[in-house]
Amino acid sequence: MASSVPELYGRIADRFSELIRNCPPDRWEDPSPCPGWTAWDVAAHVVSNHRRAIAGLDRSGYSAPARSEDLPQAWDAASEEVKAALRDPVKAHVLLEEEFGSITFEEFVRRMACADTLIHGWDLARATGQNEVLDPGAVAVATEILQPEVGDIRMPKAFGAKVSPAADADAQTRLLNFLGRQV
Repeated sequence: MASSVPELYGRIADRFSELIRNCPPDRWEDPSPCPGWTAWDVAAHVVSNHRRAIAGLDRSGYSAPARSEDLPQAWDAASEEVKAALRDPVKAHVLLEEEFGSITFEEFVRRMACADTLIHGWDLARATGQNEVLDPGAVAVATEILQPEVGDIRMPKAFGAKVSPAADADAQTRLLNFLGRQV
């Protein structure tokens, strides 16, 4: 059975929370699977995208986390704002402007959670030596969302070239390979 967006987002966000909270302090500057990005850069990017989503509701400004910010605290605040907006039927159905693809906030969060938070959760886990297992339901949703967009996601600073998966690769590995991750 398909998950509701708040439930799906909640699972992915809660997992990302665990990864941020459990990141060994000496691993934040370790390289991630994203070329040129550290573990800190990956987490800050996810926080920034959450802030951007919230700003899209009222067309306000947002900023990326500064190095001086407490990143776990910034994540908690941003993800709680997204959860609160998803619980609000008016905010959940606000049509976001063209920059977001002219979709509702709820649909943007569905896409953001699966194409950004989920995948970068794996990147953060890999960079910091944590458990890399992704939520199987979220992997299925991400695959459904991303595979039809194969041409659109291969732009600079997005997803890398596909990696050929092994014949017996599981769904998570196939998705990560599709997104250019070596597993």
